[in-house]
Amino acid sequence: MANNRITVLLCLLSILAGRSVGSESFSGQTERERLRAIKPVIVHAEIIKEPASVPSAHASTIVETDDGLLAAWFGGTYERHPDVSIYTSGFRNGQWSDPVMVADGVQDESQRFPCWNPVLFKRENGDLILYYKVGPSPSTWWGEYKISTDEGETWSAMETIPRGCLGPVKNKPVILPGGKILYPTSIEIVGKWNVYMEMSDQDLTDWEKIEIDNNGFDAIQPSVLFHKDGALQILCRSKNESVVESWSYDNGKTWSPLTATELPNNNSGTDAVTLSNGLQLIIYNPVTSGRNKLAIAGSYDGKIWEKLIDIEDQPAGEFSYPAIIQDKEGNIHVTYTYNRERIKYVQLKL
Repeated sequence: MANNRITVLLCLLSILAGRSVGSESFSGQTERERLRAIKPVIVHAEIIKEPASVPSAHASTIVETDDGLLAAWFGGTYERHPDVSIYTSGFRNGQWSDPVMVADGVQDESQRFPCWNPVLFKRENGDLILYYKVGPSPSTWWGEYKISTDEGETWSAMETIPRGCLGPVKNKPVILPGGKILYPTSIEIVGKWNVYMEMSDQDLTDWEKIEIDNNGFDAIQPSVLFHKDGALQILCRSKNESVVESWSYDNGKTWSPLTATELPNNNSGTDAVTLSNGLQLIIYNPVTSGRNKLAIAGSYDGKIWEKLIDIEDQPAGEFSYPAIIQDKEGNIHVTYTYNRERIKYVQLKL
């Protein structure tokens, strides 16, 4: 009888604490049910055209413009080849324009380096900024950028990001309350991967670095999410078979040590976005090896995640390095590497 009373008491205490004995929290169950009820629908999908002279494409980025969308990626003979340059294509009236080369790694008449990982971003005055990397390898590259005042039709001369900073390493920056630009970034030195953050003014001056305790993880390429309580969260690629995270509760000035999430990772890039309704989305490879599957998962609290839709699920192939945004009408736009040959575009509605 005493044992029965103890069991009942434990159950009551568990219920009051929001958890049932031996199972997930009631709040967690409700959260998962809410997420499972979300049914994204693909409304448009196509391969963005590529010049015949460019056999390889990778690491795309996408941004909304006043009259449509603009995508960018690096393309050339193959990744690391000195001829790899940055290309852009605009989506207007339902069509992607012919790609245009907008940046290269030419140093002088005798020296040229490959370009890497473009990132498109619109600052508060409406200018588009194209950030990208130049250099022989990720361990030796540096950051450059160009600015467009006409929605990506033309670009300024190249500017170099101050030495010691890189700018966004793969995923889009965000504008913080108060106007500062926060850059999710990382370094890839042989034997050491490390996530950290950078910050600048809107005019791309006063750059500063913000260190993060990587807590023993080998992680790179973070993306930033906003939560209703003012917290910021980053989600990062890792070599540790999990997407890893860090949190900031002071507008990005300090960050918690990295920890693993429940999301798998195959040591390939991800991207994430906070929707206008507060739903968090991550686009990722939902596996720990291979790149033949690509999916979108959702969360309301950044902790409990549910896969919402498979974007690619094929026996073989590479579908990787995605980018994801929401436009002002609420549509979701995605680009990603398609078999290392082209960039694929997908539009979804929730």
